[in-house]
Amino acid sequence: MATYQLDITKEHCPMTFVKTKIELAKLKQGDILEVFLVEGEPLENVPRTTTEQGYTVIGIEHVKENIHKVTIQK
Repeated sequence: MATYQLDITKEHCPMTFVKTKIELAKLKQGDILEVFLVEGEPLENVPRTTTEQGYTVIGIEHVKENIHKVTIQK
């Protein structure tokens, strides 16, 4: 099991989820993806949509200013 990071803080919806989904597709079952994103639509949509796609959102934490880290397990 490995942990990977994806910074989508400069992306806008729907590209935030598209890039997250592409990255998750590269991972092996059980791997972890830490996604760094901004408040608003990305923070609302990425966790919800990844859960709907069958992935597990392990946690969401505030990192700094308006940036959050969403930890997702494949």
